[in-house]
Amino acid sequence: MRTAEDRRERLAKFIDLAKVYRGWSRNEVSRALGRDAGKLLPESGNPKLDLVVGLANALDWSVGDIVDGVWTADEEQNIVGDYTALDAAARAAHANGKFREMLEIANQMGRVARTPSERALAANRLAGAYDGLGQYNKSVPCLQAALSERGIPAGLRLMLTVNLANAHYCVWNLTESRATAHQVLELLEATTMTERRERVCHAFAHYVRGNSFRRLILVESDLARIHAQRAHDELSHALNEYEDLADTFADERYAAIANTCRGALLEVQAALGELTPSEALERLTVALDRVVDVAAHEPGDWLESWGWWCIFGCNVALRHFAEDAISMRMAIFTNKAMEIADRLENWSLRERAFQMDLERHERLVNEPWVLDDEEVRILAGTMGRFPNFRAAGWRILNEARFIDAEGGARWLGA
Repeated sequence: MRTAEDRRERLAKFIDLAKVYRGWSRNEVSRALGRDAGKLLPESGNPKLDLVVGLANALDWSVGDIVDGVWTADEEQNIVGDYTALDAAARAAHANGKFREMLEIANQMGRVARTPSERALAANRLAGAYDGLGQYNKSVPCLQAALSERGIPAGLRLMLTVNLANAHYCVWNLTESRATAHQVLELLEATTMTERRERVCHAFAHYVRGNSFRRLILVESDLARIHAQRAHDELSHALNEYEDLADTFADERYAAIANTCRGALLEVQAALGELTPSEALERLTVALDRVVDVAAHEPGDWLESWGWWCIFGCNVALRHFAEDAISMRMAIFTNKAMEIADRLENWSLRERAFQMDLERHERLVNEPWVLDDEEVRILAGTMGRFPNFRAAGWRILNEARFIDAEGGARWLGA
C-alpha cells in the first residue's frame, strides 16, 4: 500500500492525465471533478468516492483501476528469492487448503519470476489461490495474463487453458468456457495423449463443455433439447475418461469427478426424456443417503460431488415439477447442499444453493424466508464473488426477515 504522500503524488498524476486526455484547463478539470481548483488533492491522500468516480469518468477508466492505481504500490524490482522453493510451498499450501497463504506465496513467486514460464506458472498459482477462496472472477485475469506470456511450454499452456475454461464456467461465462475448452480439445488432437497431464486436461475439457451445455438448458430454454444432447455427449466422454483415469492411477479424485458427471447426466437425461423426472429425482436422492452426517465426512472431492448431486436434484425439481410438488423436495436438497458447502467452504455450491432457494421461494409466494447473521455473512460473500448473482442476492435481502444470534428480529442497517 502506498504512503499518504505517494497517494497524493499519484492522484496529482491522474489529474494531469485527465487534463491532457480531455484537453481541459485546470478550471475545467476542477469543475468536472466537483472541486475548487486549489483543493483538488486531499491532504490525507485518501480521495472521496466522488473524486475517484470523477477521475474514472474523465479518463474512461474503471473505478477499480483508479483505486488500484492510487492505493497499490509499484512492485519492487530485482527481488531475490528461491523460485523453486516458493513453488513447492505454494503447492503444499494448496494441498492443505491454506489458500490465503498460497495467495501470498504466489505473489512472491510473481515478483521473483524472471522467465516467461516462471511468470506464467506464478500466475497459475495465483489463480489457484483465488479459486480456492471462491474468487473465480479474479482467477480469469490471472490465467489470461499467464497465457499472454510468449514461448511457454506446450504442457503449461495446455494446463493454463483448461484452467481458464473452468474459471469462466464457474462465473457463468458459458460462451467463453465452451470455446476455451474446445481449444484444449483441438490442441490435444495432434497428440497421442499418453502423458497423464494430457489425459487429465482432455477429460477436464469435456467436463467443462458438458456442464456448460447443461447450464445452457436453463439459460437458453428455446434450445434446451439441443443443449441437453450436447451436454449428454460431452459428460459421457468425461465420465468414461475420469473412470479410466481413476483405474489407471488409483486416484480417488478422478473417481469423485466421474461421480459428479454421473449425477449431471441424470439431470440431462430427465431433460431429454430418457428418464422421467421422478426417476431422475429418486436416483439423485442417493446423495442424501450418502451424506446423512456431513460432519462425519472428510472434506474433499467426494463430499463436493455429493453436494453437486443436490444441485442437480434442485434443477430437476424446478424444471419438471409443479409448485405444489417442489417445496419439500427442494428444501431438503438445498439444505444439504448448503451444509456440504459450509463444510468445504465451497462458494460455487453456496451460490447455487442460494439461487435455488430464491427460485423456490419466488414460486411459493407465501413461504417466509428467514436469515440469521451467519447466513447473511455467507450471502454477502457470495454476492462479492459472483457478479451475475448480485441481483439475486439483493432480491433475497429485500424479501427475507432477519434474526440475530439469540433468535430475535433485527433489521439490516439498524
